Amino acid sequence: MLHYSVLKKELLDSLNINDKGIYVDATVGYAGDASEILKRIKRGYLFAFDQDPEAVKYASELLRKIGDNFKIFPSNFASMKECLESENIKEVDGIIFDLGFSSPQIDNSYRGFSFMHDGPLDMRMSKEGKSAKEIIDTYSIEELSDVFFKYGEEKLSKVIAKKIKSECKNITTTLELVEAIKSAVGANYFYKQHPERKIFQALRIEVNDELKVLESALPDAIKLLKKGGRLCVITFHSLEDRIVKNIFKKYSEVDELLKGEKDIPEEYKPLIKIVNKKPILPSKQELEENSRSASAKLRIVERI
Repeated sequence: MLHYSVLKKELLDSLNINDKGIYVDATVGYAGDASEILKRIKRGYLFAFDQDPEAVKYASELLRKIGDNFKIFPSNFASMKECLESENIKEVDGIIFDLGFSSPQIDNSYRGFSFMHDGPLDMRMSKEGKSAKEIIDTYSIEELSDVFFKYGEEKLSKVIAKKIKSECKNITTTLELVEAIKSAVGANYFYKQHPERKIFQALRIEVNDELKVLESALPDAIKLLKKGGRLCVITFHSLEDRIVKNIFKKYSEVDELLKGEKDIPEEYKPLIKIVNKKPILPSKQELEENSRSASAKLRIVERI
């Protein structure tokens, strides 16, 4: 199964891997990054997370060919702290979050993530909870419009929401949704990209509660790092990147109220330092090899 790991070399180099270390892949996917980490920690251990049953199965089989010093939790990374505590792990040497979707997930039409292939309107990573189709059917015009504006930054969110709701009984597949979106915005609307891209992103975020989960998990990840341990996060759109940037800023600075004080209580001191002030972007060569990496940004922090 073909999967291209974005910014792989930059990510692995940034982790400062030692062969006895304990590492966490919060988004193991199809184990592109995890397999390389496992090869480098013959005396260490890898913990990984993924809520996609297909990805967990594939990653487990691939990693077993490298070693047995790993464990994959079939869970969202929101439960990272609790899962590691159950293994008596209180601190780790490094954590990675690759927030992009794997190529097999995007390209398999039955998952409903792609606006390029026809398939059921699903978009669930874990195959539990409400599907995209159920959200379209049950949300009001106002609720749908809010989702499109908040998670897709779509200016014509209300126009698109009205059109979708008026035709929702006839929308059962991804390409039927695409047609409704195109009909709503009109052929002459000045989109640089497919107008449906933002709507599919917004629905996917809503279905999987992606941003709220990220906001809750990143502070836990920072606190799990041992001194000198690194946290590396790859984002693929501005909403994710803004959350990562703001949380990293918060935990790398002294609280505004205490700035200038000589004796700052330990609990108010910064926990991390930012390794790269500007995000690392894909190289020209990587962009030529994989166009899906175009929006990727890598941010790195280190526990102090």
